This record gives sequence, structure tokens and C-alpha cells, in this order.
Amino acid sequence: MELDLTPCGALDVHCVVNGPIRTNTYIAASGGEAIIVDPAWEGEKLVRVMTEQLPGVRLAAIVCTHGHADHVGGVAGVRRAAGDDVPFLISEADAAIISEAIRSMRETWGFDHEMPPAPDRLLNEGDVVAFGDVALQVMATPGHTPGGIVLFAPASTGPVAFVGDTLFPGGHGRTDLEGGSEKEIIRSLGKIGSLLPPETLCLIGHNDPTTAKQEVETNLFMRRGLRRYAKEHGAATAE
Repeated sequence: MELDLTPCGALDVHCVVNGPIRTNTYIAASGGEAIIVDPAWEGEKLVRVMTEQLPGVRLAAIVCTHGHADHVGGVAGVRRAAGDDVPFLISEADAAIISEAIRSMRETWGFDHEMPPAPDRLLNEGDVVAFGDVALQVMATPGHTPGGIVLFAPASTGPVAFVGDTLFPGGHGRTDLEGGSEKEIIRSLGKIGSLLPPETLCLIGHNDPTTAKQEVETNLFMRRGLRRYAKEHGAATAE
């Protein structure tokens, strides 16, 4: 795929560490509208935080980077607090794994996340999620889950990517869970490193953010992916 790298729109991002395994939930605002990315837990609380931090801003959508319980567990609560007309968006591939992921989380960890409503829109690579003055471009990044996605915005305030659990600083998300694939996540890391501008702020599903440049230079898993991506696409890459 090709990304549109033309800077467009200002983006204001707030992070709320949320849920029993400390997921980063992001509230991203632009032009009087906002989206909530990966509401992990206590959706009503997330809406209260948004209202307090961004008074007068309308919630335009709930978007999840993948279907694991700790990234969708607050969707139902957000809908109760913000209204049933707020659409829930997730990849087409991961919509099918949500119920099993919630069951697995309950049986493995003892955390009982609430089942979200059926998605209102199924996302695929190349789709755009627009709100306010920005447009998030959808990149398919399987490996942590079959339908993991990255949401990229070339905002005028600086490029931003919501990477979920695909990329961690110096590493990547787990691939030993149902539907995970080490081969696919390495390929996805190569894609991220090849396509995102170096200055892109990568907002991670857990712990601190990083940049595309930092990961290209120091993440050995991404460097493996970059070599694979270059081989598959005939592109040059750093050694």
C-alpha cells in the first residue's frame, strides 16, 4: 500500500492508562470531534475523562486496533455513556475473534471484560477514518492478531500512528495467543518501518510511546522485518 503523507489537520491526543493490565486508551481530538482508540475498561469513565479534558467536543467514533479483550472491553460502556449512535469500528478479520478473546482472558487471567456490541463498520487496509480535520489511514498489520491494524495520521501537528500491540519499543506484541503469527508480525514491523515517516510518533498499546526512527535504528525485530519487506517489494533498507 501507499500512504498519503500530506500533512493535514491538527491532532490533540490524550492517553488514559486503563484496565486490569494497564492498556493505553487514547482520546484523539480534532476540529471539535474526537475518537476513542482501544477503550480497555470502564467506558463510562473514559467518556467522563473526555468531557472533562475536551469540553464541547463530540465523540465521533470508537476505533479498536485489534480484538483482544483488553482493547475492546470498554466499548459497551462508552456506548452507554455517549449514545448508541456512536459507531464502533474494528477490522473485519478481528471482529470474528472478540468473543473468544474475552472468554480466553476470563479463563486465563480471571478478568471478565464486557462483550461489546456488534461493530458498525468493518475496516480493511486502505480505508480511512475521518473526524474533525484529520483522516486516519488504515494499515493491515497482522501477527499479534489476524486482523491487527495501525491507524496513521499525517497531521500538521506531527505524524501519529496508533499501533496497538503490533509494535513495542525494541520489540513486538505476543504471537503465542490464538491467531498470532511470528512470521506475520515481523512482516508487519517491516511494513511499519518502511512506510511511516521517521518522525512518526508511535502510540503503543502498553507502556511508553516511541518513534518510527527509533525503532528502525534499534529494534532488531523491525530490522528483520525491513529486510524481508525490502526483499518482497524490491526496496532498499538500512543495514
